[in-house]
Amino acid sequence: MRLSSLSDYAVVLMSAAVRLDVGGGRLTATLLAEETGVPLPTAQKLMGRLAAAGLFRSGRGTGGGFTLARTAAEISLADIVEAVEGPIALTSCVEGGGKGPCQIHDDCRVRPQMDAVNGAVRGALSGVTLASLSGVH
Repeated sequence: MRLSSLSDYAVVLMSAAVRLDVGGGRLTATLLAEETGVPLPTAQKLMGRLAAAGLFRSGRGTGGGFTLARTAAEISLADIVEAVEGPIALTSCVEGGGKGPCQIHDDCRVRPQMDAVNGAVRGALSGVTLASLSGVH
């Protein structure tokens, strides 16, 4: 299993946000792109997704920008990955209960157990906080 580049960039942006948020000021996609090297269009796209998932609060107008919606200790790696990728599911047959492209879906004896596997992966990712990823405690 490998994180997509968007998920990886989201973790990098969120970690930088924690480090830069010490003063309590507003963060912008431009500032985070400059701080991390993530291309600005990608940073803008991800900031929107992360805000929509409730990880950032956004404000418009003069003095606008983003602030963390929760503390770094309250945000997990699972939260960030799900904000970008959607629900954690290793196989398409258990993602949203759909069949996906699988030709053996109706006769598969492994599919019923995949929820437990997905839960274990999500649990492991939930155990890693943004605070620990950022080196801020």
